[in-house]
Amino acid sequence: MLAINFNRIRNSDQALTEISEPVELRPEFFERSKKILTDAKNVKVTGSLFYDDPFVIGSFKVTADLVVPSTRSLKPVEFHQEFKFTENYYQTSYDPEMVGDDEVLVKIDGDLIDLQTAVEDNIILNIPERILAPDEEDEFPEGKGWKVISEADFDKQEKASKESPFAALKDLFDDQE
Repeated sequence: MLAINFNRIRNSDQALTEISEPVELRPEFFERSKKILTDAKNVKVTGSLFYDDPFVIGSFKVTADLVVPSTRSLKPVEFHQEFKFTENYYQTSYDPEMVGDDEVLVKIDGDLIDLQTAVEDNIILNIPERILAPDEEDEFPEGKGWKVISEADFDKQEKASKESPFAALKDLFDDQE
């Protein structure tokens, strides 16, 4: 488990404590994310932590090679993930005016900051809502009498129909055949 000692950061002579660690994801992580993540390899976290009373503030960058299901076909898709996140860890109470509304605050019990769970949670949170297999990217679904078109194709059709003053009349006699 990847963990950092809160008091070690607080009492450090260094302004910043740097970390760069590979992350071994736990079986529990794969169990809870099994519907949105098939595999994860080469997971690494880098970052820095510093103490700003009463918080230890950590800013991290995570990279990982994931296998996730396509949102269209559920085929496995390899996806390289790279993202940053920041969390503020505290042990005791704090003045709410010290932090902004969008800052992530994590209360820790004891002396260990659990970076393992933070990295795992953020991997899940940073999986895009839409992931397509390479062969699905230019392909749109279609059925009998309908098809999905790109926004660019839609704009072209709209522009073409507005260019001619007689465009509104073109479908007038179609149903009389």
